[in-house]
Amino acid sequence: MLGRDDSQSSKFARREARKLVEELGRLKGTYVKIGQMFALLGEHFLPAVLTDALHELEAKTDPLGWSEIAPVLERNLGSRMSDLDIETEAFAAASLAQVHRAEVRKTGEQICLKIQYPGLGEVIDTDFDAVVRMLRLARWLPAGRDLDDWLESMRTYLHHEIDYGREAQICREVWLRVESVQTQGALLHVPRLYDDYCTGQVLAMEYVPGKAVTETAIERLSLTRRTALAQSMLELFFYELYDWGWLQTDPNFGNYLIRPGIKGVSDELVLLDFGSVLNCSEVFLYHLRHLIAAGLESDEEGVVQGLIGLGCLQQDASEEGRKLFADFCLNLLEPLRPAHTLPKERLNRRGQYCWGDSGLMRRAGRQAAKSTTSGHFIPPSRDFALIARKLTGVFTFISVLDAQFNGYEVVMQHIDAWREREAGG
Repeated sequence: MLGRDDSQSSKFARREARKLVEELGRLKGTYVKIGQMFALLGEHFLPAVLTDALHELEAKTDPLGWSEIAPVLERNLGSRMSDLDIETEAFAAASLAQVHRAEVRKTGEQICLKIQYPGLGEVIDTDFDAVVRMLRLARWLPAGRDLDDWLESMRTYLHHEIDYGREAQICREVWLRVESVQTQGALLHVPRLYDDYCTGQVLAMEYVPGKAVTETAIERLSLTRRTALAQSMLELFFYELYDWGWLQTDPNFGNYLIRPGIKGVSDELVLLDFGSVLNCSEVFLYHLRHLIAAGLESDEEGVVQGLIGLGCLQQDASEEGRKLFADFCLNLLEPLRPAHTLPKERLNRRGQYCWGDSGLMRRAGRQAAKSTTSGHFIPPSRDFALIARKLTGVFTFISVLDAQFNGYEVVMQHIDAWREREAGG
C-alpha cells in the first residue's frame, strides 16, 4: 500500500488517484457520494494524495430529466401530486437527489420538493462495497479491525443520507429547538415541513430564497451584519453540543443559506439539510464537552484526558505524544479562548479576533498533518472525526464572512449553563 510518505506525492500516486476519481465521476450517483464521503472521513486512513483528489469530486451533478423523476413523484404522492404545480426543471441537483420548486395550488405557498433518485435503496450497499473493493485492489486501504469498524460506520452514515423519514423527524425537532432559542447574532431559521407531501423518497419544505455565504452580495454586507451571522453559526454549534446533544456534521456550505433582511428586519441564517445529524452518546458528549471547556482554559492535562476518553490518545502515550495532540486541540480552539490570552496580531484595535486574517485553518491543517505522521497517532472514532470536521467547517464559514468578534463570550454562556446543570444533576 502507498503510505503517508514521500511516495504518496509521486507522479504515479497522483495518476492512480486521478484515475480512481475519474472512474467514480463517470459512474455518477451513489459512487460520487461515496467518494465525497471518503474525502470527508477517510483522511485518517487514506493517503493524502487520494483524499486530495477525492475532494475534487463535484458536489453538484446534472439532474435527471422530468420523464425520469416524475414517476418517482407519482409513486410517492399519488393523487396528492395534483395539489401541486411543480416546475419540471430542477433548480438544484446533487449525487443522491434533486430539488424542484412547486406551488401549493390551493394556498399559493411556495415549497421545495427534494426528490431522491430512483432505486438508491436497492444499490447503495452494493455500490459501497464496489468502491471499497476498488480501493483495496488499488492498495489504497490498509487492513485491520479498526478500519472495518470505520467502514461500517461510513455505511451507516450513507444510509442516513437516504432515510428521509429520519431526516424529516430531525427537521421537526430542530425547528422546535430553534424556535425556542435566542441567539446573540442573526436569527436562525429552519424551513417548515409540508407533511402532506413528505414520503420515504420525497421531502417537502418551505421555499426560502437566500444567498450562499460565498456570494458577492454577502461579502458586501457591513462588518456588523457579517459578524452577527458568524456569531449565530458559532452559537448554533454550541447549542447542538452543550444543550441538544446532537450535531449536524456536514460542513458543506450548501447546507446553509443567508437571507438578508430588509427595512430593519434582521438577517437570517437558514438551515437546510439534516441527513447527516449525529446522535452522540452521553459518554462521548461528556469527554468532548470537558475537552473543549479545558481547551478554553489552556488546561493541557484536561485536554489530554478528554482525548484519552474519546479514544484518540492512548493512556500510556508518551509525553511527546500527549503534548503533540494537546497542542493541536489548543491551537484549533484558539478563536474561543479569552482575548487576553491571544497573540495581539490576531486581534483588531478593539481587541476582537479577526477570523478571516487569522490563518487558523492553514495552521491547523499543517499541525494535523504532523500529528498523523507521528508514531503516536491513533485513528480517531468516527464521531470525533465528524465533529472535528464540523468545527473546522464552522470556523471556515466564519472566516469566509471575515467576521471580527471574540468567541469566548459566545461560548461561555453555554459552558456555564452546562456546568450548572451538571452540578445540579
